Amino acid sequence: MKKNSISRPHIYLLILALFLLLFVFVFSFNFLIPKGKEYRQLRGELKVEKKKIKKYQDFNNAKLAILEDLQSKNRAIINSFNNGFNAEKFETKYKKYFSHLALSPQVKLADEEEFTIYEVNTTSQINSPKSFYNFLDAINKSDWIISIDFPIKFKRKEQGISSSFTMKVYKIDKKSDRNSTEKKIILPE
Repeated sequence: MKKNSISRPHIYLLILALFLLLFVFVFSFNFLIPKGKEYRQLRGELKVEKKKIKKYQDFNNAKLAILEDLQSKNRAIINSFNNGFNAEKFETKYKKYFSHLALSPQVKLADEEEFTIYEVNTTSQINSPKSFYNFLDAINKSDWIISIDFPIKFKRKEQGISSSFTMKVYKIDKKSDRNSTEKKIILPE
């Protein structure tokens, strides 16, 4: 007599295998597959964000290179903003352009966002207009940031030409925070 019966340990093993298989399917469909979809979605968003960051970094690096180039080319001008105005030094340096040069005491006009502005009234005596234009050229290379306000008044006198004009001297205000984040930031589109 032949028996086709399956032994009890085999039945328990088969039932255990079916429960484990059912557990794997339930676990996969309830946890792994949804988390996998969420992972792929987040990975796609991360890729987009990395592209944006790379774009901003490239933009920043390009602007930083331009800034460093401008700073190196204009080092003298940048340093001029830090120099305090000295009337005696100004007179001795630029007296050669005038037969007579007199400066009034400097008057503090206003504090702008980053600069303190001083006004200096100047009276001078020149021999020719050419010497005045040479003076204007020399001002552009001076130790200070100076703007000459118009009108410049010229009067003819016996010994030459009398001139009077107002200069504004700019100096960086040390109190201002030049790295403020409140300023407008230009970003690439």
